[in-house]
Amino acid sequence: MLAALLYGQEDLRLEQVPDPTPGPGEVVIQVAAATTCGTDLKVWRRGGHARMLRPPTLFGHEAAGEIVAVGAEVASWNIGDRVVANNSAPCLDCFFCHRQEYSLCPNLTFNNGTFAQYLKIPAPIVQQNLLPIPEDLPAELAAMTEPLACVLHGVARSNVKPGDRVALLGDGAIGLMFVAALANQGAEVFLFGGSDSRLQVGSKFGAAQTFNYRQVADLPTTVRELTEGWGADVVIEATGVPAAWETAIASARPGATVNLFGGCPRDTTITVNTEQLHYSELTLKGVFHNTPHYVRAALSLLASRTVPFELLISDRQPLEQLEQVFQDMKDRKVIKVAIAN
Repeated sequence: MLAALLYGQEDLRLEQVPDPTPGPGEVVIQVAAATTCGTDLKVWRRGGHARMLRPPTLFGHEAAGEIVAVGAEVASWNIGDRVVANNSAPCLDCFFCHRQEYSLCPNLTFNNGTFAQYLKIPAPIVQQNLLPIPEDLPAELAAMTEPLACVLHGVARSNVKPGDRVALLGDGAIGLMFVAALANQGAEVFLFGGSDSRLQVGSKFGAAQTFNYRQVADLPTTVRELTEGWGADVVIEATGVPAAWETAIASARPGATVNLFGGCPRDTTITVNTEQLHYSELTLKGVFHNTPHYVRAALSLLASRTVPFELLISDRQPLEQLEQVFQDMKDRKVIKVAIAN
């Protein structure tokens, strides 16, 4: 089959590799749609990911398709089933899993390789995070289950209450999904980003106000002006830039929760004002990945069609154009692209 392999920094190659064969408990799907992700872009630019993959490796982690092969010991799935698979599954048997802190499982089974004609789904994911796609849900929307699950997990960890004023930093696909999820919970969202067209999508997803950070002299000051001088009740950082983490903390009111959601480059650090952290009783949280509960919640939200998530799909391209797609993502010409075979 034709598949994309990541070899290093911005080194993505299309190669012919053997078709996958399912082992016990596994299935193979024919990929109908694989969507690009901001994490994919970061991994491509950085040349790897500390937890999920090391090159050379099959690449991509958001996909939906149809089962074409079923391994031994698989009883609940059949050839022809339309499915979406999360890119991971927890072990269910470790210290963290026993406490239902599944995203912290040190034995997470990760699966990459969606930018290909076929994708093998490991047995733990088949058991926990392989879901049927509703008949009327297009594959390219179902493929967004994984990132939306991460967002719903992030919202749940952010202590958001109806009426809270939330400052959201970042207008990528994840940031825009956060807008939709937060607005759905009754929050008043102030979205800061660098693209006017993306900010327009944010407005359609429910942002109360949007701001191009390039036209904002000082972001924390702007947030305070929007909140009677206090700062936001909740701040969510969705860019993965250390300086933006510091800006997020500076935008919070006393007693606020700051969700540092965007993954920064490895071994980077930030500086925190200890006086503000202590006397303002701030809660700083790093939130990573998703859990089986939020995978199901994400697919349900996508299937409800209550949010026009299709606005996140800027383009549709064949697998052969994947290198150009990542260049376009790097240049911020697109939000997400659906790769179809």
